[in-house]
Amino acid sequence: MPEPARHSAAGDVADAAAVEAYLTHLQDRVCAALEAEDGAARFREDRWRRPEGGGGRTRVLAGGAVFEKAGVGFSHVHGAELPASASAQRPELAGRSFRALGVSLVLHPENPYVPTTHANVRLLVAERAGEPPLWWFGGGFDLTPYYPFEEDAVHWHRTARAACAPFGDGVYPRFKAWCDAYFRLPHRDEARGVGGLFFDDLSEWGFERCFAFLRSVGDHLLPAYLPIVERRRGMPYGERERRFQLYRRGRYVEFNLLYDRGTRFGLQSGGRSESILMSLPPLVRWDYGFEPVPGTPEARLADFLRPRDWLAEAEEAPEN
Repeated sequence: MPEPARHSAAGDVADAAAVEAYLTHLQDRVCAALEAEDGAARFREDRWRRPEGGGGRTRVLAGGAVFEKAGVGFSHVHGAELPASASAQRPELAGRSFRALGVSLVLHPENPYVPTTHANVRLLVAERAGEPPLWWFGGGFDLTPYYPFEEDAVHWHRTARAACAPFGDGVYPRFKAWCDAYFRLPHRDEARGVGGLFFDDLSEWGFERCFAFLRSVGDHLLPAYLPIVERRRGMPYGERERRFQLYRRGRYVEFNLLYDRGTRFGLQSGGRSESILMSLPPLVRWDYGFEPVPGTPEARLADFLRPRDWLAEAEEAPEN
């Protein structure tokens, strides 16, 4: 790869080499923890390069005791012009060359009572000759349960709030609301999951503070997710729960292929399709006109998957 870019926004300098070092270490740590949690399968790694510039390493675990499919990818790519998905809302970026580096993961468990999760942390740099380079961070993490457990959602959001706490009281509410708005399926008028954190175009705090926030988000993913996995992985299930899980996975596929910015950016920028689409589950189903039986956990999921102030509700709930 070419030398890491350094660029300035309002006099600030971004250290892409430091970001890359953190991201590759994060990928290593996450994969090691997931292998230990699964106990039966290991990640396969593919290292790849793209003709337009850059490359990455994609790791996929399949057929494990806990994870039916887990993908954790690192990429550092660059190109002559930002794709339309990146510049549509920011016309000042049109025609700039770009450098993008990040870690993205999606975990699809076997047991329907264990939720799917997605996370992404990234840095983008946009440059044009004779003008100051622009940079920004983005990412977050979100949770997609198939069965409603209040304590799981509360734990998830408490950990998300802890990731944001050192950066100001308003950070968690801001990025929690952005996550709720982003991870929606407009054509079905429903949320994909119970949210978490989502942020983009983050440069307003300066490089060092923005990078510290990125690290905090990345470092809180496993503490947010693994306790839920450990709580649910041993729950017995049958064909009904499995069919419902595969049906709800269809919503995940719909969002990723129709709306996800990362998917669009990767495909429009000539990325490696196999790595971009590793986020899709190995098995999925669409049942025409499916309606869950009233009063069942499957029916309660619809009310569960809506924007809620999980932490305020938990604090207001009476003790047993």
